[in-house]
Amino acid sequence: MEIQLWREILDPYRQAVDELTVKFDHMIQEHHNAGIYCPIVQVSGRVKKISSILEKCQRKNVPMEELEEKIEDIAGIRIICQFVEDIERVVEIIRKRSDMIIKKEKDYISNSKESGYRSYHVIVYYTVQTINGPKNLEVEIQIRTLAMNFWAIIEHSLQYKYKENMPDEVRGRLLRAAKAVDALDMEMSSVRDEIMDAQNSNRRKAGIVSDILNNIENLYRTMNKREVGKIQDEFFRVYQADDIALLERFNRQLDVLSESYRAQSLS
Repeated sequence: MEIQLWREILDPYRQAVDELTVKFDHMIQEHHNAGIYCPIVQVSGRVKKISSILEKCQRKNVPMEELEEKIEDIAGIRIICQFVEDIERVVEIIRKRSDMIIKKEKDYISNSKESGYRSYHVIVYYTVQTINGPKNLEVEIQIRTLAMNFWAIIEHSLQYKYKENMPDEVRGRLLRAAKAVDALDMEMSSVRDEIMDAQNSNRRKAGIVSDILNNIENLYRTMNKREVGKIQDEFFRVYQADDIALLERFNRQLDVLSESYRAQSLS
């Protein structure tokens, strides 16, 4: 197949990966802006390399003219979650979207592969708009935890090195590591509430600090610089106390002061 033809085939898949990555990233931002916990930590995407497509076609006896119909993971999106429980929430989000139509789901979490591989795969139909009109593509979305992803990256590298001839000793170590990853995910789930409380507290504190710094920056334009310097010193004192209630009270007081000076400025 000519290189130019490969480009024509793969370009819409690159477009699909770009668009879906942006959509899921925006979803994360929407949750954060609304102060809602987001089940998605990170999103990445890739289009399968030509060499990998050729290898898969050969392994599965897929004719080149049928590769788009028979190879489901030419375009791939990987979604990383903190907890196993978050994976089902992400799947539900995908099920409810009108721009992605689910073709099939593969649950390798409840039913892990013999190698120990665990992940949840959703094959969706996604339409991109090209210069030749709309094109409906298949995209594989892999959803897994941080721990599952770490194991999967290592396993993929070893599979690439050994092909079908991975030594039994290495295979056994991988399986033991997979069991350790499963135990780690279970342990993290057992303290999920505590972890989420800590993360929510950190986000809340970061938001308050951001508001305070914005107010101080605005006051520099309207107040006496020496007075603003005193406010800034007071902020550092309150911040070092590491008491979020004190920080919130200081923020409210600063809001009142900022509004007062803003009103004076307008009048």
